[in-house]
Amino acid sequence: MRFLLSLLLVTAAYSQKPNILLICIDDLRPELNCYGADYIQSPHIDSLAKSGRLFSRHYVQAPTCGASRYTLLTGTYGASSNHALFAAAKKNKGAIISMPRHFRERGYVTVSVGKVSHHPGGRGGNDWNDDSIAEMPDAWDRHLMPSGMWQHPRGIMHGLAHGEIRKNAKDMSVYQTEQGEDDIYPDGLITNEALNQLDILTKNKKPFLLAIGIIRPHLPFGCPAKYLEPYKNLKLPPIPHPDKPAGLSTWHGSGEFRKYNNFGKDIYTDIAHQDEVRRHYAACVTYADAQVGRILTRLEELKQRQNTIVVLWGDHGWHLGEHAIWGKHALFEESLRSPLIISTHDMARTGEPAHGIVESCDIFPTLCDLAAIDTPPERKGKSIITLLEDPDAKGDVAISYHGKAATIRTERYRLIVHSMGNQGEAQVELYDHQTKEGETLNLAQQRPKVVRELSTLLMQRRGG
Repeated sequence: MRFLLSLLLVTAAYSQKPNILLICIDDLRPELNCYGADYIQSPHIDSLAKSGRLFSRHYVQAPTCGASRYTLLTGTYGASSNHALFAAAKKNKGAIISMPRHFRERGYVTVSVGKVSHHPGGRGGNDWNDDSIAEMPDAWDRHLMPSGMWQHPRGIMHGLAHGEIRKNAKDMSVYQTEQGEDDIYPDGLITNEALNQLDILTKNKKPFLLAIGIIRPHLPFGCPAKYLEPYKNLKLPPIPHPDKPAGLSTWHGSGEFRKYNNFGKDIYTDIAHQDEVRRHYAACVTYADAQVGRILTRLEELKQRQNTIVVLWGDHGWHLGEHAIWGKHALFEESLRSPLIISTHDMARTGEPAHGIVESCDIFPTLCDLAAIDTPPERKGKSIITLLEDPDAKGDVAISYHGKAATIRTERYRLIVHSMGNQGEAQVELYDHQTKEGETLNLAQQRPKVVRELSTLLMQRRGG
């Protein structure tokens, strides 16, 4: 392939393999200017998309942080629990073939800062800082979570301004802004350490894999006040299909969102409250974008950009009122579709998006191809290097799962298969994305042949 050959020739001009910069952003739906949300200010991520390849139809395997990150970091399907990596490490006595471990064993220096696996810093224990309990054993040369005034990684995960730690969620504001610099909230502190690690890694002269996990826009929606300014008086577009599904679905009661202090307001009926939540989510997106800008600027200043593969990845989507859900944890499009941008030096047709379907588990084998190292066997993911070379290339299908349900997304359809019913027959939802109703009209009864075909394919891909 021309693109791969070009990349290898560029890499050969250096004394080392390409660096990898992986930026993971928590709860980031495609609410970005480069994805068509023109009211969102995301200039740094937009710039990255112009210099690389935006994947418009990237789907995660699970609409929850830990399970989604499991597939990113292992290239395989797994459990739907947030503790998927911890459970795998315990079951396999630490022998997890993870992305950072694989690259580390091939000469890379591997460093994580922030929330890359489920626990920021990648450790267990009561406060998520026990060095004897690694989420991914032998994966990182350094796995760092500077906690500052938030005391420990558990505190920083849901931290608000000036060191406020979540104790009882009902006492913590669902959204907040405070005057100050970026590091009065956790992501400023994470980015400061990420810049420090970039400096250290550049001096090391060895190829590196640096993974940086930005927490916002995860709940609670808190960020410096300056990031809310562009949205204060903004008229927001209407929420598409805002009604609760009438029949079988993976709808839930938005418990993660509603357990915070909502100031006595009902998110289902109070339109003004809905708008404020959406504005604060947008502000957190712009705050996260600013951290991405700081990281990419330092990469340029260190003259590492040309020999660094940059991947920006959202760990899943997030409902902002669609299907009457405020959160994730459903198998609708809004929970499962998330941003993915990959940028390499001398990429052909930069700035042109790829519309083929790709999965998060594809990223690990793709990075192996780009770095010209072997891909571990038995990965579910497939290299998407053809889409990096040609954005018009064909994609595949995407498998996702949560709880007792699983789904397959094709170019046209989404099929969701629930646990078996009383008569031993699977309960299913089938949505046709070529209709105006999309994922609001279940067509399973009208199209049994499509249901059979997609059910078989789902079983083959998920369990085969």
